[in-house]
Amino acid sequence: MAAASGSDLSSEMEVDAFRRLFPLNFHERHLLKSIRPDGRTLGKARDTIISLGAVTSANGSALTKIGCTTMLAAIKLEVMTPTVESPDEGCIAIDFHMPPICSPIVRPGRPAEAAPVVAKQLSDTILSSGMIDLKELSLVSGKAAWMAYLDIYCLDADGSLFDAALLSAVAAFSHLQIPVVSLNDEGRIVLISEDNGGGKLEKEPVNKEKRKLKLATIPFSLTCILHKNYILADPTAEEESIMETLVTVVLDSSSQLVSLYKPGGPVLAQTSAIQDCVSLTRQRLKELQKILNEAISDMEVD
Repeated sequence: MAAASGSDLSSEMEVDAFRRLFPLNFHERHLLKSIRPDGRTLGKARDTIISLGAVTSANGSALTKIGCTTMLAAIKLEVMTPTVESPDEGCIAIDFHMPPICSPIVRPGRPAEAAPVVAKQLSDTILSSGMIDLKELSLVSGKAAWMAYLDIYCLDADGSLFDAALLSAVAAFSHLQIPVVSLNDEGRIVLISEDNGGGKLEKEPVNKEKRKLKLATIPFSLTCILHKNYILADPTAEEESIMETLVTVVLDSSSQLVSLYKPGGPVLAQTSAIQDCVSLTRQRLKELQKILNEAISDMEVD
């Protein structure tokens, strides 16, 4: 029995050594069997979890996990003066953070290269998708509107960072509650709860009760790896480092294409491969919609 156990341990060590020394060969052996080292089929995404209200001090927040990739999103609202060009619109500012705890390749004191790229992708996607009508953030035309600061922190970077970050952003906006505010005697916007301990106001509240932000079409994404004739959905960090051609497809809740992103890579994206990626994203969209709706329902019950 001890001999068999020793043999198994030796075999595991050999597999691990082969994986480290020849990572591409290791993965390609699995691809020949249409399976991946973590047991998933090529087109299957990892298990996904959404938890709303993770940050109690924020106006809206969410913690999301896709496999081991973990994102924490928090939204803080502040009153701003709208621009002359858009007097009836608020504004959204998005920042993406990758602290050293998220990955061994992120060094203290040195910003992660992926962070500004993901932040730009998020901003472009959220604004171009039409998910948020900026007029919903207006308080008093030409005088006051909400500035929504969305900060997303990557707690564990194990691949598909944009997918997890976008999902956390969508979940946080789904959880967002716009507070009750009023005009004080000086014409400034104040929170009612902070106005003389909630005493009687000289003027009617600008919005009489907390309200949810109305979301139109919600964007969901799926990142795929193109390697030879294979397409791998929702890659891990190890897969991304070995097989470098990535394609990210973003669809809205009605399955309309929002954007397609391919940041280089040695494999040419043939039309058939792109169509397959879009098809996989449509399947993934249904899964994510269900998970998000369940998270919202659970929050409402609580």
